[in-house]
Amino acid sequence: MQTNKQAGFSLLEILIAFSILALSIGILLKIFSGGVNTAAVAEEYTAAVQIAESLMIRAGGETPLQTGETSGLENDYYHWRVAINPYLLNPETIDINALKLVLFKVDVTVSWGEGNGSERQIELSTLKLANEKSS
Repeated sequence: MQTNKQAGFSLLEILIAFSILALSIGILLKIFSGGVNTAAVAEEYTAAVQIAESLMIRAGGETPLQTGETSGLENDYYHWRVAINPYLLNPETIDINALKLVLFKVDVTVSWGEGNGSERQIELSTLKLANEKSS
């Protein structure tokens, strides 16, 4: 009596295994590329925040606190704008005139992108005090 024992996989089983492998690799590559894109965007946001913070520190330090607006380009990629305006307080809470100080609101906006509608932007704001004589 002769028995027929199979010693390997059939062609159908091999095709199914390769299909599952290809699908799994495709999903893994999509996840990996999404992570790389997210890391690149996070790096751009970090650079933009550092630019905005340095511009905010300069206002009142290197540059005087005066009403106005300045703008520029950093690293040929990041467009920035600094707006300095007087900030009015509620006179019932504090009499800032008695202190001989002027309060300014400093708004820093940094934007970047390819210009094809996918432009990103961050905005930071702070309040800074200046002597009445220096404003």
